[in-house]
Amino acid sequence: MTDTKGDRQLPEHVAENRRYWDGMADQWVASGERGWKTDAPGWGCWNIPEAQLKLLPDDMSGTRAIELGCGTGYVACWLARRGAEVVGIDNSEKQLATAKRLSAEHDLPITFHHGNAETVPYPDQHFDFAISEYGAAIWCDPKVWIPEAHRILKPGGELVFLGNSPLSMICTPADGGDNDARLHRSYFDLGRLDWTNSAEDPGGIEFNMPVSNWMRLFREIGFEVLDYLELQAPKGSSDQYGTPGSWAEAWPAEQVWKLRRSDL
Repeated sequence: MTDTKGDRQLPEHVAENRRYWDGMADQWVASGERGWKTDAPGWGCWNIPEAQLKLLPDDMSGTRAIELGCGTGYVACWLARRGAEVVGIDNSEKQLATAKRLSAEHDLPITFHHGNAETVPYPDQHFDFAISEYGAAIWCDPKVWIPEAHRILKPGGELVFLGNSPLSMICTPADGGDNDARLHRSYFDLGRLDWTNSAEDPGGIEFNMPVSNWMRLFREIGFEVLDYLELQAPKGSSDQYGTPGSWAEAWPAEQVWKLRRSDL
């Protein structure tokens, strides 16, 4: 399904992120191909094994699952290989072109939609499981996409998402340079992070919040927190996407939330 709205009708951050990701989609083809070739998921910038984090059920037979901000679709692929009926939605048509090609090459029937994870084209209580790894997790407004995820999940359905930690964001310089051991912005003012004028990586609008704000949002919407993980890079890790490996060994560069729609 194609998103029928023109970019001018989209929220500013959605239109900007579409432009940004379409413009650099070619840079993510090789990593997407690697992801589709592996049966052993690895998560985040440092490929932490699924056996350690346990983000996915071992058997997803009979499960309706959606990846929110699927990019090249390798996470959707992992869900399908566990037996799930899988949907992927992404803001970048060029990223989805890679996902669709790889789905055909690997003979995995996944439904891909070009659209915004803040507005999912499925009815209420349709899915059993939703996941985002650096998709909606950081590129969508949490005050919009988290309620939308709640809407499309069945009671008892689970949402798992992985993205930048709040600490990582306050230790990122205003010009988008590498994380360092200084605090560059107010923790309590974390929200919209606009990188469109960044000297180091010009483009994209991200979102994050203090942990207490995440917790409050989940409670108000109706999600139960099953677990919260602060990820540590393995010793000797290389630098990844503006975060030195040594930084991520000492401080959590990434966070994972595991939630359940409670309906209590």
